[in-house]
Amino acid sequence: MTLFACDYGPAACVPSPNHGERAGGRSPDMIILHYTGMETAESALDWLCRDESQVSCHYFVHEDGRVDQLVPETRRAWHAGRSIWKSETDINSASIGIEIVNAGHPGGLPDFPDAQIKAVIELCRDCGDRCSIAPERVLAHSDVAPIRKVDPGEKFPWNRLHGQGIGHWVEPTVIGGGRFFQRGDEGQPVQALQSMLSLYGYATEITGLFCEKTEGDVAAFQRHFRPARVDGIADMSTIDTLHRLLSMLPSFGA
Repeated sequence: MTLFACDYGPAACVPSPNHGERAGGRSPDMIILHYTGMETAESALDWLCRDESQVSCHYFVHEDGRVDQLVPETRRAWHAGRSIWKSETDINSASIGIEIVNAGHPGGLPDFPDAQIKAVIELCRDCGDRCSIAPERVLAHSDVAPIRKVDPGEKFPWNRLHGQGIGHWVEPTVIGGGRFFQRGDEGQPVQALQSMLSLYGYATEITGLFCEKTEGDVAAFQRHFRPARVDGIADMSTIDTLHRLLSMLPSFGA
C-alpha cells in the first residue's frame, strides 16, 4: 500500500486499500463519527486495513489521542454503508469518516477517554475548517443509518464537542410527563413528528403511522440529542428538543 501525505498534520499515515473515487469528484461536506466496536484498537485497525474487509475510514482516533489517517480525504472511504441523510444516499462520497476506538455496546459502552475526545475535537475542527463543513453536518453513524447502526452511542459527549464549536446541539428538554407517541399510534400529530424528523435530515416517511421505521428514527435522534433515555418513544422532551434544534438551523432563519 502506498504512503500519502496526511491531510491532518498530527496524523500518522496507515494506508488502507479500501477506497475509491468520490462520486462526481465532489468534496466532502459532512463528518460521520463511528466507534470501532471491537475489543482492541489493534484488531479494529487491522480489519480496516485488510482487503477482504471492504471497510475503511479516513481517520482512526486511538484512546490516547493519537490519530492515524487511512485514506486521503480526496478519496471515498468505505465507512457508512447503506445510509441516507437529507435525501443523500451516497454518504461515503459526501463525508469524512472518523472511527473512534471504543468497544461500544458489545463491550458495555465504556466511557471515551479525555485525551481521545480532545483529539476528536481538534480533528473535527481542522476538517470542518478546511472543508467548510456546517455544524449540523457533523453526525453519528446512527443518524444516517438508524436501526442498522447505533454508534458512536449515547455516551458520546456531543455536548462537549458543541462547546468547542463542533456539531449541532441544544440542551435536551427535561424528561417529564405529558402526551407521547409510540409504535402503533397514528394521526396528524404523528405526521407532524415525522415531518420534523424529515426536515432535520432523517429519512423518515411521512405517513401518519408510527411504524417501526419511525420508532428507529426517534431512537437515533434520542441517541444523539436526548441520550438520557433512548426508547424510540416520542415524548414531549424528545419533540421539544427536536423543535428547538430545527429552529436553530440557518434554513429556518435562526
